[in-house]
Amino acid sequence: MKNIIENIKPFYGLHCETTATGTLLNQIGVELSEPMLFGLGEGLGFIFWNMKLMDFPFIGGRIKPDALTANIIRNLNLTLEVKETSSVKKAWENVKQNIDKNIAVGIKLDSYHLEYFTSKIHFAGHYVAFYGYDENYAYLIDTKQQGSVVKTLLKNFELARNEKGPMSSRNLSYTIYNGNNEFELETAIVTAIKNNSKDYLNPPINNIGYKGILKTSKEIKKWFKNSNNIKRDFTVTARLMEKGGTGGALFRNLYRDFLKESYELLKINNLNEAYKIFVEAAQLWTEVSSSLNKAGESLDEAYIDHASNILIDISEKEKTAMELLLSF
Repeated sequence: MKNIIENIKPFYGLHCETTATGTLLNQIGVELSEPMLFGLGEGLGFIFWNMKLMDFPFIGGRIKPDALTANIIRNLNLTLEVKETSSVKKAWENVKQNIDKNIAVGIKLDSYHLEYFTSKIHFAGHYVAFYGYDENYAYLIDTKQQGSVVKTLLKNFELARNEKGPMSSRNLSYTIYNGNNEFELETAIVTAIKNNSKDYLNPPINNIGYKGILKTSKEIKKWFKNSNNIKRDFTVTARLMEKGGTGGALFRNLYRDFLKESYELLKINNLNEAYKIFVEAAQLWTEVSSSLNKAGESLDEAYIDHASNILIDISEKEKTAMELLLSF
């Protein structure tokens, strides 16, 4: 029992879904930068998510899991095949049969069960590319910070895929095919930017998009006052915002670089103007995460107040930038 794709071409990325999907795209000859994949996936977003079953609120900077890959594939005129099942046996067959045909598979799982992760928290919205197996191990491509080319015990792979909880799926796996379809990158970029900016500017509820950032400026004050574990809540949140596979600055570094790359291709002035705003926004997000970390370490509410004021500024800046992108 052994089958490992020998000519795998890993995608070396910072964000898990672009890394997994980028690896699958590499295998079919579509090679793009990570910022470009994030942008083509209409990836920029924001959410402040607080549920009773969660240990503490979640601050997210991208669109919902699974949508990023679906958007990339649609905008590039490729074919995506997604499989889900509640059966562990069927889940294994779904991925094994592709490996046996030399086709790498995207996997969504809970990183808690992967032994190469040093931070043991449940996060069921993690993605890897699966490229082989033997009697004991599943062979994976993960992010740079997790080691890129890694392996996990088959039992842990099974547990990670079958985990329940927030952001989890039923043993989700996906493959990407190119049916000799043509795509024009410039057209795909414009479509993705228009869609992303429209969605960002019209959030369905007030804890999403620029409205969500504004709401978070108030919510973090309540959170600090009501938290049972200030140090854990705010230091972990800061680490996730900056280093938890976001590419830094809660995904703003990736979107900033996407806009720069897009401007160099298209030479549209609004792209350059929006890029300049996201340069500032990215720096401000890093300052927010730094302030949250200091609040957690010192238990000093002044750092929360500082972060709150910056979030108000960020909300306005990002709204302006996305309006520029919607209007060109």
